[in-house]
Amino acid sequence: MAGPADATPVVEAQKRADPELKNVVEFLRGKNGPKVRRGILNGKRVDYFKGKTAVRTLLSPQYQKLKKVPVLKDEDEAKALMVRLLPHAFFLRTDRPPVPVPPPAGTPKTLHLAPQQSFDETSYYTWFYDGSPLYTILGGAAMVVIMLAGVMFPLWPIKLRIGVWYLSIGVLILVGLFIVLAIVRLIFWCITVVSMKRAIWIYPNLFEDVGFFDSFRPGWAYDEPKKKSSKKKKLAGATSSRKSKASPSTGEPIDQLAQAAGAGEPPAGSPGSPTEASATGVQVNPPPVAGGELRSRQAASIEEIDDDES
Repeated sequence: MAGPADATPVVEAQKRADPELKNVVEFLRGKNGPKVRRGILNGKRVDYFKGKTAVRTLLSPQYQKLKKVPVLKDEDEAKALMVRLLPHAFFLRTDRPPVPVPPPAGTPKTLHLAPQQSFDETSYYTWFYDGSPLYTILGGAAMVVIMLAGVMFPLWPIKLRIGVWYLSIGVLILVGLFIVLAIVRLIFWCITVVSMKRAIWIYPNLFEDVGFFDSFRPGWAYDEPKKKSSKKKKLAGATSSRKSKASPSTGEPIDQLAQAAGAGEPPAGSPGSPTEASATGVQVNPPPVAGGELRSRQAASIEEIDDDES
C-alpha cells in the first residue's frame, strides 16, 4: 500500500529533529535505554519496546546525568517528551495482534504498524533508528582493514611476522593455563566435598560477571548455597501456621472450640451457634449470658497479597 504523495520519508523526518531530541534518542537507543524485544514487521526483524518502560528510563538517574537534553521532573514531562519524539519517526507505534495458536517461547512476535500514531504507556513502539551512523562506518572500515591485513600477511616484514607468531603463542599459553586452572579448582572442590563439611572453591569469582582482576579475588571461599527469594516461603509459613491452629472440620481456632465445648455451647459455624455466616460477611449474634458476662470472640483476618506486575 503506497503512502500519500506528501508523506515525509523517515530519514528526512529524523534529520529535522532538534539536537536535544537527537541526544535523547541516542540515550534511549543505547545500553541504558529501555529493554527491547525482537519482533517481525513486514517480514523484517525489528526491535520494539513498551511505552511505560521508556518513560521509566527517562526518569532514571542515568538520564539526569546527561547534558544538552530536556530537563524532566515528573512522569507527565517524560510523556510529553515522548510525544515530541514521535513525529520524527525514530520509533513508531505498532500493534501486536493476538494469534490463535501461541508461538513457542522465544519466537519473535508479529507486529503491524498502527494507523493512529499516538503515545500510550501500554502500547508498543518499534525502532526505525539504528544509532549513530558514525559507529557503523568506523566498524565497517575496521573490518576491511583487518581483512586486508590478514590477506597480505605474507608481504609483512619478517620481524613483524615473527612478533605476531610469538604473540599468538603467548595467547595460546594463557588460554591453556586458564583451562588447567578451571580443571584444578574443580578437582579441589570435589576433594573438599568428600573430606570436609563445606566445600571450598579456589577463585570463586572466576566465572562470574566481574572485571578481570576481580575474577581472581578472593583467592578461596566456602561454597555457600545461593539464597532464594523468601517471599513465597513467608507466605507458605503464614498459611501453614494458620492451618495448624485451625480445626480440620470447621476451620475455627482450636482454643475457641475448647472454650465453647467447656461452656456447653455449640461450636461456631454450627446451627444455633453465636456466629452465623451470611452472603455479605460474618454476623455475630450475642451468645447466652453465662455468669453475667459475654464471651469474647476473635474476628477472622484476611491477609492481602499484592499482585505482581505483568
